[in-house]
Amino acid sequence: MAFLNDTRGFDITLADRIRSAFKAQAERRALRRAYRRTRDELAGLSGRELADLGISRSEITRVAHEATYGA
Repeated sequence: MAFLNDTRGFDITLADRIRSAFKAQAERRALRRAYRRTRDELAGLSGRELADLGISRSEITRVAHEATYGA
């Protein structure tokens, strides 16, 4: 009977971890910018325009959050 042992290690260096952390931070920052931009654009609409979209002023934060981050 023969056994085959194949262990492959993933060599994640400190530089890889730092790069990954900066990338994740940049992605979070981009999402926050998109959220704020969406929220501010909705807040800038008139009551009539919001009503045409089916959104009340109290729902702006929720709608912007869902549009940016998903349900």
